[in-house]
Amino acid sequence: MILGIMSDTHDNLPKVKNAVSLFHKKGVNFVLHCGDIVAPFTMKLIENNLKCDYVGVFGNNDGEKQGLTLESKGKIKEAPLTIEKFGKKILLTHDIESIKNIDTKDYDFVFFGHSHKESVDKKGNAWFINPGECGGWLTGKSTVVTFDIISDTPKVHRI
Repeated sequence: MILGIMSDTHDNLPKVKNAVSLFHKKGVNFVLHCGDIVAPFTMKLIENNLKCDYVGVFGNNDGEKQGLTLESKGKIKEAPLTIEKFGKKILLTHDIESIKNIDTKDYDFVFFGHSHKESVDKKGNAWFINPGECGGWLTGKSTVVTFDIISDTPKVHRI
């Protein structure tokens, strides 16, 4: 089972298309978006082109929440969001600071964005992963992460 993690797409449609294409190529089974999609037309591209299920959270630049909610068919929600997928407990948020008062020891994964800087760390039993910015507007570097649950292996991809 392979997870795809993305964040901070900021309406960069060519990069979003690249991310979706990479997820298909890598056999991703489920995608998690850590916020800052921005506009409903970007959500529509994800909804219409991604071949697997997904879930996401709002970020600080997602102003048109109603439109994003409608385009995602309710799959984009307020952060923090806890889900269980493939036997793993996942905490999904945009800004890691928003969960500083949450005990993360019972989670297998904590996925977040906001800083536009990719990071992959293991703290105790949990992976803390920021996929960086998919959009690439701020750093000039567009990245997403895939995580193979079977081999417990994360991989950062430039797109």
